[in-house]
Amino acid sequence: MHMMDDVLSPVVEAARDELQNPRMLSDRIAVGRALWRELVIGFAQQLGSLGLGFTQLAALYAVAGPVTLTVADLADQLDRSPSATSRLVAGLVARGYLERREEVADRRQRVLSLTTEGTALLATIDRARADQFLAVVRPMPMAERALVAMGVAALASHAVTRRGGLRKGSGTP
Repeated sequence: MHMMDDVLSPVVEAARDELQNPRMLSDRIAVGRALWRELVIGFAQQLGSLGLGFTQLAALYAVAGPVTLTVADLADQLDRSPSATSRLVAGLVARGYLERREEVADRRQRVLSLTTEGTALLATIDRARADQFLAVVRPMPMAERALVAMGVAALASHAVTRRGGLRKGSGTP
């Protein structure tokens, strides 16, 4: 008998024994699809209200990452052509979210950076997604909230590379 048995819901308690079986864990993750669906729908609604497309948002997050990017680097990260990425960047520059600066080492290169407005936009989006997630987590019993926090910490420590990217799996998405 575990210490937290009396404070965990039956669904969570039942999952404890399934964690050792990857197939059952996969099934549990699939059950989380409803949560994922709601998060994605909320995300889409927010992007629509901001007049921002998903690829534009991906570009902002990429530029906000730990590595300095040129348009060509960004095109590689987004798996888009340099010309399409250049148009994407031009639109984000026009909206005041990105700026192009001369590279110090090579003045012919232009590096991308977020403006104050771009940083604020990402902070607003992050806060809305966190609020949406917390709305689901807050009503949980304390022991289950602790499990969620531990799970998020485990995912962050094992799924994210030192450069801040998600580790690529060998399977297909």
